[in-house]
Amino acid sequence: MTEQPPRVVIADDQALVRTGFGMILAADGIDVVAEACDGDQAVDAVRRTRPDLVLMDIRMPGTDGLEATRQILSGAGPPEPPRVIMLTTFDLDRYVYAALTAGASGFLLKDVTPEHLVAAVRLARTGDALLAPAITRRLVERFVARETAASAALHRDLTVLTPRELEVLRSLGTGLSNAELAARFRLSEATVKTHVARILAKLRLRDRAQAVVVAYETGLITPGAGTPAGDLQATSRPSPHPGE
Repeated sequence: MTEQPPRVVIADDQALVRTGFGMILAADGIDVVAEACDGDQAVDAVRRTRPDLVLMDIRMPGTDGLEATRQILSGAGPPEPPRVIMLTTFDLDRYVYAALTAGASGFLLKDVTPEHLVAAVRLARTGDALLAPAITRRLVERFVARETAASAALHRDLTVLTPRELEVLRSLGTGLSNAELAARFRLSEATVKTHVARILAKLRLRDRAQAVVVAYETGLITPGAGTPAGDLQATSRPSPHPGE
């Protein structure tokens, strides 16, 4: 059975952006179920149409994209809130960082190529990287020290993780892909995916972008330091317990 394409809401105060993105997605068979020109309209559209994904401009008049994202993702119970990808002009925008801590799954620059836009939207339901973890890391390193009070809600108790899961989270936070994690820990990619899935579940995170933020905000990684060289050697040894 063929998986249905994601259903998308586009929220941007520029009609040309909404129209252009809508045409690109429609040409690839992706259903744009609603458009919105401000945050209030976006929240209403999500409640009415229950999309899989929202493409959300950060800076809009009235209720901006950041507040709209908070409202959309704060909903409790079924149905599960959609994933939100922020639209921005600058990749190191402090509002993008605030959106990630509020639960957004990533961000796209408004000059994104059609191919990248379609690929990001189609990945929306997988929980995998909607943006490069390395970009997330660079963004977090720039703002984590300044925004810790505002983002305290994302702090997590890492004692729920096993030692191996802590190692995986630390390396994931430095921007490594599943293939790179597998090579570092001498595990199969399937086992790495299992570890990542367990980390997300235990810490109640929606996706890898959130995991990068948590790795820094909990002090597991120090901004500017990444994973210490000594850890590379220590964590590259095969586990005495297969599958850990």
